[in-house]
Amino acid sequence: MVFDKLVQVLVLGASYEKISDTGCSATTIRRRRDAWIDAEIFTTLEQICLEAYDRIVGLELENLIVDGCIVKAPCGGEMAGKSPVDRGKLGTKRSVLTDGKGIPLGVVAAPANRHDSPLLRPTLEKLSRFGFHLPPRITVHLDAGYDSGKTRTLLTALGCEWVISTSGEPLQAGARWVVERTNAWHTRGFKKLLICTERKAKVIDAMISFANSIIVLRRLIREAWYTQRWDARPKRRP
Repeated sequence: MVFDKLVQVLVLGASYEKISDTGCSATTIRRRRDAWIDAEIFTTLEQICLEAYDRIVGLELENLIVDGCIVKAPCGGEMAGKSPVDRGKLGTKRSVLTDGKGIPLGVVAAPANRHDSPLLRPTLEKLSRFGFHLPPRITVHLDAGYDSGKTRTLLTALGCEWVISTSGEPLQAGARWVVERTNAWHTRGFKKLLICTERKAKVIDAMISFANSIIVLRRLIREAWYTQRWDARPKRRP
């Protein structure tokens, strides 16, 4: 019951009080949510979904894309800062890492006034969840916001190649379009991520992991529909 309530909170962006009822109070939802966060349930769920996708479909880790996304954070909190794209109102930035097909591999949340470049290292460190199962050659695709010597020095130290858009020139999308689609999956599919009303960093991270789990599972069902058979397989393509 609590799990279903949390799905409603994530997808609809509703407050805990509005979705509570006689069977489950808002206090119970928050208490169970915090207990699951402390037990790393949401992180584990995200990891299970990624491993299942990699085993059945395959992650494209040879090409990685990183990009930032700024959303509103009207309630303030630990991950809120003045947004440079919203007249200085409070906002939250998400630094998103995806594989070559746009599957979210990890997200780092920060106040909206943080620059993308310092968030690159902690975002790429999300790859540690795959242990030593990484391809020998990795190319990181970045937009013009990362066009600096500091970024290139970091990628060289990490043993990665790069494709970085040149600052001051017209838009060069290339392989980066998939991360924009992933940002759209986050903001259009989950109202809690479109307008961040949570104040604690651990809750924000848990909601992002929860959303990533749903996205990866949806993509797994959609892509495996062509190659796999299972009892609950939809009759039509998802």
